[in-house]
Amino acid sequence: MQDSLERQSPTVLPLTAKDVKDLRKNPGYSNVDIFTYEETRLATKQFRPDYILGEGGFGVVYKGVIDENVRPGYKSTAVAVKELNPDGFQGDREWLAEVNYLGQLSHPNLVKLIGYCCEDEHRLLVYEYMASGSLEKHLFRRVGCNLTWSKRMKIALDAAKGLAFLHGAERPVIYRDFKTSNILLDADFNAKLSDFGLAKDGPMGDQTHVSTRVMGTYGYAAPEYVMTGHLTARSDVYGFGVVLLEMLLGRRAMDKSRPSREHNLVEWARPLLNHNKKLMRILDPRMEGQYSARTAMKVANLAYQCLSQNPKGRPLMSQVVELLETFQTTEVTHEEAMLNTGAGGITLYEAPNKSSHSPMKNRNPARSESHRQVETRRRSAANGRSKSEPPKDFDLYDPPRIEAEDKPESNRG
Repeated sequence: MQDSLERQSPTVLPLTAKDVKDLRKNPGYSNVDIFTYEETRLATKQFRPDYILGEGGFGVVYKGVIDENVRPGYKSTAVAVKELNPDGFQGDREWLAEVNYLGQLSHPNLVKLIGYCCEDEHRLLVYEYMASGSLEKHLFRRVGCNLTWSKRMKIALDAAKGLAFLHGAERPVIYRDFKTSNILLDADFNAKLSDFGLAKDGPMGDQTHVSTRVMGTYGYAAPEYVMTGHLTARSDVYGFGVVLLEMLLGRRAMDKSRPSREHNLVEWARPLLNHNKKLMRILDPRMEGQYSARTAMKVANLAYQCLSQNPKGRPLMSQVVELLETFQTTEVTHEEAMLNTGAGGITLYEAPNKSSHSPMKNRNPARSESHRQVETRRRSAANGRSKSEPPKDFDLYDPPRIEAEDKPESNRG
């Protein structure tokens, strides 16, 4: 699997812009357009406030359209335009990283960079528009959740394919900021990785790791990377494990609104993943009846391995892809059957002891009460959550910044 990924990966261009001046001298990646600032203004109707999709550490993201009115002869294309905030946490370095990586790399599970603007002090990126927004928005929405088990497994597979492609490229790329807000969904809920500002070239030749300043997001960064600054592809695997755990449980990686022992999702949940009964009690109840217990345990075991404290104990992303592929068709069929019949695939709570002499009427209310307690806790946690998230570019050793800014709920690119 790994060999095939390497053979299929694109040839990485030997000349990569080192700075904006260098980019202006060598502007070209053949599949990326260069836009003027006026063209980006026209595309977003002069950056209209009601076109704002969200705001992050980079700046504001607008919905727009590139068409004949913007550039004669251009096929009408829905886009997301991300404008660098000169006073924000990020600068030219991260902006340039996005242009360099997405200008060279193309894959169905990476958001497509359509073009950029680098005019005077203006720094903008133009991406394909991802109509369904981020995984974060859907997974942690306060009212309802349309992410079924099969959708979550498909999103996990798509995201895993994106990471496997990066790791298997001719010059390996470490994504470094894998999290739910950076996984975007198109109109059909196909998932793509976005936001390459923190991406780094992986180790080459005899190198075992890349030493770098510790950057990323609390709760997702691998422990060995936080401790040593040593970055490897296995650091991304850990981040994938965190997101997979979030999808299984419907909980955020870091949630201060919960009891103190449950603030850090991995620390609290990982020891429970290999205990079948305990696992069934903590799975997201919004998915009840949509999967088989056997498959749920297999996915939980995969998350457990990805979250190993020992980097060498984590699987390769190519292996993760292979495993997730085996869950797709069987579980979709199972889910459809369960939804059509209204039957449940598993019971999230222990059934009453059959030897009990308690009347039947006393059993169902108890189970309903358990459901109500779960729902109450979830609603309480949701109401206590802040929409704020750490800036995309920050030092993990800098706690004051951890809740410094709001993240966009839609296309961040």
